Amino acid sequence: MGNLVGSLRYREPSTVEECDSTWETDSESEELQEQQPGDHLNITEPSNEADSKEGDQENANIQNNDTRESAPKLKRSFYAAKDLYKYRHSYPNSKEHRQPNEYRNLRFYLNTIPLIPDGIYVEEILTKWKGDYEQLEHNHTYIQWLFPLREQGLNFYAQELTQDEIKEFQGTREAKRRFLVAYTVMLDFFGLKLLDKNGNVARAANWQDRFQHLNESQHNYLRITRILKSLGELGFESFKAPLVKLLLEEALVEETMPNMKHSALEYFVYTIRNRKERRVLLRFAQLHYQPPEHFIWGPLKKRKPSAKMYCTREKNTARAKPTREAVAKNTVSLHASGDSSTGRTENNRSDKTENENRAKTASPASTDGQVCKTEEKSVSEGERASKNGRASVANKPKQASFKKKPEQGGKVEKQNQK
Repeated sequence: MGNLVGSLRYREPSTVEECDSTWETDSESEELQEQQPGDHLNITEPSNEADSKEGDQENANIQNNDTRESAPKLKRSFYAAKDLYKYRHSYPNSKEHRQPNEYRNLRFYLNTIPLIPDGIYVEEILTKWKGDYEQLEHNHTYIQWLFPLREQGLNFYAQELTQDEIKEFQGTREAKRRFLVAYTVMLDFFGLKLLDKNGNVARAANWQDRFQHLNESQHNYLRITRILKSLGELGFESFKAPLVKLLLEEALVEETMPNMKHSALEYFVYTIRNRKERRVLLRFAQLHYQPPEHFIWGPLKKRKPSAKMYCTREKNTARAKPTREAVAKNTVSLHASGDSSTGRTENNRSDKTENENRAKTASPASTDGQVCKTEEKSVSEGERASKNGRASVANKPKQASFKKKPEQGGKVEKQNQK
């Protein structure tokens, strides 16, 4: 019932943004998540998350492309982001079918069973294989036993870790001691050495030859990703950041392993569960990444809020106050249209009034001529008045028309009385 409820709550991420929570709370005062014994390390420079499935050839193809020149615009790998998201969140919705009494990984580290299919015990690997770089390079079955994970690798004889086995492993001193020795064997293979119990690492005496080999053999980047994951599963989470930091320095600053920079940023950094440590490493990488405009592991751009801001700007622009020139142009156009329409209206009114006056004052035919003469006289007087500046018919049609009406009416009445 518990697994059923958990499966209903878990939602599979569908984008890189959903898988990456590194920049969700970009605050240096944020409390460290899942405080580990090595979290007190003074990590002042950033790095990237790393992760890969040994059993998936697609993952290998992505990391092996590091030797090629970057495209004009890089793109985050959704496969890598999703795989590392599951790892950092302890594989949500996973089902463990093995019985707790098997514990093959723990028994292998207790030197009671050999690895399969080679039949080699862990003690032999730790004592005889150290410095045998040909054996460590070309044998591909031991790495899944030395650094077990809760996911399947290329060696299908190696079994995944379970949560119960992890607890037993972390509580077994002999197993943890051998695990650290195995880590030092692989560090020597990469040209590095372990400095202290806090996980700090540095170049080994053979670093030049080993760095050159590591820069050319990209399949070892898959091994580094697995080692980083296994360190976190078996109680050595604090060992990750020092290793990733040094690899970033060698790839980006010293440029001894330039082919590793993409795998370090896309995979190695993201094996680290602490978001604050990831941000510190990524900021360091961004300072030294070339070309800087191709760095794609920084804070994600928030598209939706920017779209809202764009709409707001458009609204504000539409509501902005008009300029003086615009106001002047609008005023002139309004006056021009108003004068023309008013003139037409007043002309219509004057014509209608004259017709009404004609109808009212119309009498016998003997007076028709007098009326006509009176109208002609009034019109001529109006023309003289406009010429002398008494009234402007074009500018003030209302005053001109209304002044003439009473004069016309009065003169008509006098003519009728006569």
